[in-house]
Amino acid sequence: MPNENNSGILIYAQLTRECYVHTVFFELLNKAKELAQKLGGVDVNAVVFTVPGQIECFKEAFRNMGVNKVYYYENEIFKDYSTEYYSKLIVELVKNTKPEIMLIGATNQGRDLAPRVSGALHTGLTADCTGLDINEKGLLAATRPTFGGQLMATILCKNYPQMATIRPNVFKVNPENNYAETEFISCSANLAEIKNRVKLKEFKKIIENEINELDSAEIIVAGGKGLKNEKGFELLKRFADKIGGVIGATRVAVEMGLAPVSAQIGQTGKTVHPKIYIACGISGAVQHTIGMEGSEHIIAINNDENAPIFDIADTGIVGDFFEIAEEFLKG
Repeated sequence: MPNENNSGILIYAQLTRECYVHTVFFELLNKAKELAQKLGGVDVNAVVFTVPGQIECFKEAFRNMGVNKVYYYENEIFKDYSTEYYSKLIVELVKNTKPEIMLIGATNQGRDLAPRVSGALHTGLTADCTGLDINEKGLLAATRPTFGGQLMATILCKNYPQMATIRPNVFKVNPENNYAETEFISCSANLAEIKNRVKLKEFKKIIENEINELDSAEIIVAGGKGLKNEKGFELLKRFADKIGGVIGATRVAVEMGLAPVSAQIGQTGKTVHPKIYIACGISGAVQHTIGMEGSEHIIAINNDENAPIFDIADTGIVGDFFEIAEEFLKG
């Protein structure tokens, strides 16, 4: 049963190195608002780390998206992420504010931060979730793949706060403003009492165009092991270019060397929500479909009429992709 001493939902608002709020925060915020209503309309709050004065840049966004309270820490040292500083200050904040639920985006940073916080608080953490809900007892029901993606498990946390990390692009951002008179609370950070054992000496950003394109693509054409070889993916690329699409791939196709890791979609790759997703030579194992089942329209091309991909496809074409693509490209 819910603990009367704990109330509200706290979300970690990650700032990127380009100084904007990571979109995963707004995705989590939209879902948290839904969960909050099921908990009787509790507050949805955020915690953020900024350099001095930077919080002013984000106040309008927090207000427009309906955040109730924003707890912010200001220090020049926060221009770079620090596991030690961030985790210890969040633990202190959680102990003082006692949220019922804490959500963190499963970014590289979030995956580093969340287990440190949960460990220090002696609470559970359900990682890389693809679904969140409130069960009949008022507890957070966090769903994630398990047993190598063969099953979906719904996990409950018996301690507070109930914690979960959620992959980017799993939930959608609410396009409408949900204005609130957000309360901004400046939190003191006594960094002298925290031993920081890691210092960032240099940061080098590697730009991968393919992965950036997948994030925003309206049309994705993905290939699986059914494309067989490099020639199959060359044909896939020509097909995608013809319709203005971006290339994606299954894990098996990546492991076969047919596509880069940056193009991988699924449990261990990207989660995408394009308007049109064309699955070519993809059987439809849950490890892959978990990353694309939220697409607006799914088209499946497979020569096996019993392939599981047809179970989630809006349009199914039973046939040989090579023949279909070649014929299409003639037009």
